[in-house]
Amino acid sequence: MSFAGTPRPRPRWFHAQTELDDFAIVSYRVDADALARHLPRGFAPMKMTFEDGPGALVSAVAFRDRDFHFRFLPQVGIDCGQINYRAYVTAHGRPGVWFFGTALDHPVVAIPRHVWGMPWRRARISIEADWDATPAWWRLEAGTAHCAAAEPDEPLAPLDGFTGETDWLERLTHPTLGWYRRRDGRVGTYSVWHPVMRPRHLRASAARFPVFERLGLIEPGTRPHSVLAQPSLHFDIHTPPRRFGAQGRAAGFGPGSRTA
Repeated sequence: MSFAGTPRPRPRWFHAQTELDDFAIVSYRVDADALARHLPRGFAPMKMTFEDGPGALVSAVAFRDRDFHFRFLPQVGIDCGQINYRAYVTAHGRPGVWFFGTALDHPVVAIPRHVWGMPWRRARISIEADWDATPAWWRLEAGTAHCAAAEPDEPLAPLDGFTGETDWLERLTHPTLGWYRRRDGRVGTYSVWHPVMRPRHLRASAARFPVFERLGLIEPGTRPHSVLAQPSLHFDIHTPPRRFGAQGRAAGFGPGSRTA
């Protein structure tokens, strides 16, 4: 049975929406215990069994926002690059992603950072892709973070750690709940919706994401576990974010969780 996605919540007037162009999920296998040290109490890494042992996954999700806008202000759209740094976790038993932080190439970063207390920062981000080339390719440059990937000639092996396409589509491409550490130390949460992805599998020839290095999760030169990419994808963002429950508010963090 193929993955059918999740029902689309009714858009509200205060929600936001955007088209994500040249979208890519660059994932890394990491040690689950090392990842757990950066999570609040009640949060746990989604542990997986890879061919050579146990672990967990984190991803740098990079794309170009096209016409990001709040539904009550459709005439004001934003176009810019964005990178989300996330880990696949459960929060008190619910699956989703933990956001270490977000880099945004636009002054509007001040709203999530200062109004909502989210771990966002300004950064110069360049994303390019050619989906019709042979092979198709995708590139990211954002300061010391970078990635170059292309579609391989030969079919790639099944994604290590997953039981099949339905498994990785649901867990790796379709988390709809997210959590993060607010600037006041509490835990915040928000949700999104998007249609089921139909990504293309790319192979990275070069990649580096210092955010994960500073967290102690990967070393410079670590090869990505996978690169899943798609030319365009619609997103509903259920703004504004809100504080998590009492257990999340009381949670503590490891010292490396403020890198983004």
